[in-house]
Amino acid sequence: MEQKPKDNFRFNFGGLPPNKIWFTSDPHFFHTNIIKYTDRPFDNVGEMNMALVRNWNNTVKDDDLIFCLGDFALGKNQECNDLLQVLNGQKVLIIGNHERTIMKHPANRDMFDGGIYERLEIKVNDDEVSDNFQHLTLSHYPMITWNHSHRGSWQLFGHVHGVLDGNPKLSPNQLDVGVDSHNFTPISYQTVKELITIENINRVKITRVNNHNKDDNSNSNR
Repeated sequence: MEQKPKDNFRFNFGGLPPNKIWFTSDPHFFHTNIIKYTDRPFDNVGEMNMALVRNWNNTVKDDDLIFCLGDFALGKNQECNDLLQVLNGQKVLIIGNHERTIMKHPANRDMFDGGIYERLEIKVNDDEVSDNFQHLTLSHYPMITWNHSHRGSWQLFGHVHGVLDGNPKLSPNQLDVGVDSHNFTPISYQTVKELITIENINRVKITRVNNHNKDDNSNSNR
């Protein structure tokens, strides 16, 4: 399912400004059991909601764009709508597996100014990369491969609540943007870029060490 962006949505997914966009996933607003399931440092869901709202609004400005990569909230219709009213930014939702409260109610769906998508490809203006833009695929779930993955495209995801952080089976161009991996706070494009760059550098270092060890073993067996 896809909701078309509203007429007043001012961003172009084909050329986004890098200093105005944010990413998050899996806040699970109003979901009491998520505190236990993911060992979140909150005593109750009210405390969790307050921290998530505070971190969101201290980070995202009203004229920014924020992509939520799924599992936004599990609350009742009106309390979710009240929450959406106070959260800063123009919002885009990538559908997760806990979106019933959003999807069932038009008033909640309409709060996502940029639309609601199963998966979304975007381009961010960046003069430090080839062709002056960075291609990203946004999905709730980590993917094995994605469009332009062999050409340096990044894939951002949620769903796993940080359990794949540092997993060598992931591509170095993948990143979990969920709140459990980022101090319960949305992260900027620049932060995404820095983390992915660091992971790529680390992979190169590991490859060099492994190749060096192979050479040493080969020489010792001669």
